[in-house]
Amino acid sequence: MINALTPLAEARAILAESFDLKFSKAIERETGPIFDRVRDKIPEIEWSFYAPLIFQINRLKKEKDAVILAHNYQTPQIYHGVADVVGDSLQLAIEATKVKQSVIVQCGVHFMAETSKMLNPEKTVLIPDSRAGCSLSESITAEDVLAMRAKYPGVPVVTYVNTSAAVKAVTDVCCTSSNALDIVNRVEGDTVMMIPDQYLAQNTAKRTHKKVITWAGACEVHETFTADDIAELRHAYPSAKIIAHPECPPEVIDAVDFAGSTAAMIDWVKSTKPPRVVMVTECSMSDNVASETTGVDFLRGCNICPHMKRINLENVLWSLHTMSEEVTIPLDIIGPARQAVERMIEMSRKGD
Repeated sequence: MINALTPLAEARAILAESFDLKFSKAIERETGPIFDRVRDKIPEIEWSFYAPLIFQINRLKKEKDAVILAHNYQTPQIYHGVADVVGDSLQLAIEATKVKQSVIVQCGVHFMAETSKMLNPEKTVLIPDSRAGCSLSESITAEDVLAMRAKYPGVPVVTYVNTSAAVKAVTDVCCTSSNALDIVNRVEGDTVMMIPDQYLAQNTAKRTHKKVITWAGACEVHETFTADDIAELRHAYPSAKIIAHPECPPEVIDAVDFAGSTAAMIDWVKSTKPPRVVMVTECSMSDNVASETTGVDFLRGCNICPHMKRINLENVLWSLHTMSEEVTIPLDIIGPARQAVERMIEMSRKGD
């Protein structure tokens, strides 16, 4: 299947009839600057397959009045080749409010596409494969949140953006890994429910005076890292700096040199420029940062997100060509869910 709806063979046959996907000298020249940025990550023999798809996507998105938003975990050929806006969940949520085009193609997982839709209800939002899910989003339901509210009446609910629109709709305010501590400190009261990522909540709890009530969700990319893994990396690369995402367990965060959101990790590497660095996070993010950073040797210590990897150049082109799969949210959910995201954005913009 190229997405949740169409068999791969059928889609490829239609794409071959509709587009010239042969690698030509003209396409080589047109995509050359992109390949220069990723040649250390993508073998030249593979570029002849990717380049025609990149060329046709960039042509078609102008024709369709479309913009492509891509998360940092997308592959280099998407991140550098066709994305108009790249970033972490907070950056993409903010940028989604500024979009002028009538069509948004979300190169990320499903909750990100839902966020773009709720912030742009009048626009068409597409996700190249709706099967691109998230272990965090799937760990909790709106009914679970309502049960927690009943158990802890009056306690504000701060919900990670890695959740469904239905969960956001019964939430007071959302957060991302970039602003989790700030949001927790800004909500009223000395107790807060922070869901569904137990490790982000535990790591945040260590930095706030408030009592944090957690939920037993976790990111399958980050939850498997252990303190022993960090010790092994230290032994293998004694001169390297090791940095990690706060979705990792607290014992991992305690063992690394720096911990922060995807945006914070990128900023730290670019500003600090350690000679050698291991990014304990998703593999494509490390590749993408490496392509944008000189003077730093990036060493492998990462995991792959299988959900992010459902998005590829073929289904991005198919999505634009067929205008599928369109993301919709029920009217009774989109309003309150949008309010939770907008509160997050507004609280993140305040400087005091």
